[in-house]
Amino acid sequence: MAATAPAPQLPFARPNALDLAPLFARLRQQGPLARVTTPAGDPAWLVTTYDEARAILGDPRFGKSHPAPETASRISSAAIQSGPISTFEDEAREHARMRRMLVPAFTAPRMRRLSARIEHLAGRCLDGMDEARRSRPDAPVNLHDHLSFPLPVQVICELLGVPSGDRDLLRGWSERIGALHGGADGQAAMAEFQAYVATLAEEKRLSPGEDVITDILKVQAEDATFTEDDMTRLAAGLLFAGHETTSTRIDFGVMFLLSDPVRRDRFAADPAAQVQATVEEILRMAAPGGLGLMRYAREDVTIGKDVIARGDAVL
Repeated sequence: MAATAPAPQLPFARPNALDLAPLFARLRQQGPLARVTTPAGDPAWLVTTYDEARAILGDPRFGKSHPAPETASRISSAAIQSGPISTFEDEAREHARMRRMLVPAFTAPRMRRLSARIEHLAGRCLDGMDEARRSRPDAPVNLHDHLSFPLPVQVICELLGVPSGDRDLLRGWSERIGALHGGADGQAAMAEFQAYVATLAEEKRLSPGEDVITDILKVQAEDATFTEDDMTRLAAGLLFAGHETTSTRIDFGVMFLLSDPVRRDRFAADPAAQVQATVEEILRMAAPGGLGLMRYAREDVTIGKDVIARGDAVL
């Protein structure tokens, strides 16, 4: 009997960063689901078609929790978004509580008030790039160091109420927390990050501000089930996700525009008309790190000719 070929392991090889991994196209031709191996070495289903991905992400038979977390497939050994969270029983309650806390915190009026500040911060970053270019006209200027990293960090720090002077600390923590094979070092970085957030929360309890962490603390004060660990994990997750993903996509988006002069010039000539489609394309090709979003089946689910068993991981 011929041996079964091993399932391909994520992330797939991507010779050209501006093209999707070629293996995605081949798997998509075989059907909406494919067996894969996660970077952690665990089995998972990969959803390769839009309709099925959209359906699963909205299907209550799938969630972020697992019936037996100690046996669950893990996406990686990173300290964040690497495996199951919560329990089947608590997941819906915790999701509802998070929405109750964060929807008011990220209102359109607050975002509009922040937009002028973002423009100012972006201008300062670009001025710094120009100054670096003029000081060393024959050397390249590092976009990531001057714009892609500091801008999202400054914005998320202001939104959450974190001192922007701590951004170098955040950079070190985010790199360690997000490393696919971070293991113990990533967990240590997350613990340091949470301790930092706990100290910041104590300061805000004494002197509240107009920021998201203060908003979270107000809800915590009214909800005895929302523990200190819950609070620090949520705030740390927001801080991490609010700058790391944006930073990567600014890098990717600039490369995407500069790779095609016609596209770049069309965008520059009329940004208002081009920005929506351009940002959507950048998000499509850059997100989410070539790995996908992890869900676990709450029960056996049939999709096409495949049966996703209860507890199976789906990306």
